[in-house]
Amino acid sequence: MLNEEYTTNMSYEIKQKDKFNYIDEGQGEILVLFHGLFGALSNFRALIEYFNRKYRVIVPTLPLLDLDLLNTTVAGLQKYVNRFFEKLDLQNVHLLGNSLGGHVALMQILKHPERIKTLTLTGSSGLFENGMGDTYPKRGDREYIRKKTEFTFYDPAMASEELVDEVFEITNNRLKVIKIIALAKSAIRHNLGDELKSIRQPTCLIWGNNDNVTPPFVAEEFHKLIPNSELYFIDKCGHAPMMEVPEEFNGILEKFLEKNT
Repeated sequence: MLNEEYTTNMSYEIKQKDKFNYIDEGQGEILVLFHGLFGALSNFRALIEYFNRKYRVIVPTLPLLDLDLLNTTVAGLQKYVNRFFEKLDLQNVHLLGNSLGGHVALMQILKHPERIKTLTLTGSSGLFENGMGDTYPKRGDREYIRKKTEFTFYDPAMASEELVDEVFEITNNRLKVIKIIALAKSAIRHNLGDELKSIRQPTCLIWGNNDNVTPPFVAEEFHKLIPNSELYFIDKCGHAPMMEVPEEFNGILEKFLEKNT
C-alpha cells in the first residue's frame, strides 16, 4: 500500500547493506516479509511489533520502481531478493508475501527451496489478480485512485487521506506508472499454476473473505495446487489482512510458525 519513499513515521531503523535497504529486528528464527505493488515496510508494522519478540524479522524494501524497465518484472524482483538472501546469508527462512510480494516469494521458493523453511501467502498473485484493470487513469485523477485504494480493503475507511495521497503521488509520475503497469502485466503473464505442485515446504494461506483483488477462489486454488498447505479465511477483511485485521492475522500466523519451528 504505502510507498516507502513517502513513509517517514516508521519506528524501526532502515538498515543498508550495499544497495539493499531493510528492517532487521529481533532474534531467533528468521521471518522475512515481502510487500506488494503499492506496498512498503509500513504495511507490516503490527506484524513486526508482534513477532520481533520471538523471531528475527527482516523486511527488505523491494525496488518496485527502481529497477531498469527491462528488469521491472516479477522475475527481476526475484533475482533481486535472491541476491539479498545471499548478501545476508539467510537460511531456514520463514517467508511471507502479500500480493505481488507473495508472487515473488513463490518464485523464490521454486528457484531456491533450500533456503526456505515455510511459506505464508496472503492475497498473493501468481494465479489470478484483479488489480488496476486494463486501463490506467489519466494522471491527476485523484478520485479514481481513492476508489482503487478503497477497493483494496473491506472497510473503505482504511483508505486514509494519507494513504490515498501516497498512492496518488506514485501514479502521478509517468515513469512510475509505466513501471507499475509493467509489473502488473508481468504478474499476469507469469502464471505459476503448473509449478506449485513442486513446493514441499509447509505453506500457510491467510486470506480475506472479502478480497476483491485476489478473491477467495484464488486461495482455494492455491490450496489445491500446493501439496502441504493449510487455508484460513478471515471475515470482513480485504486484500491486506495483516493491515486490516492484524490481531487475527498474527494469531493464525503464530500458530503456524510454532508448529513448524
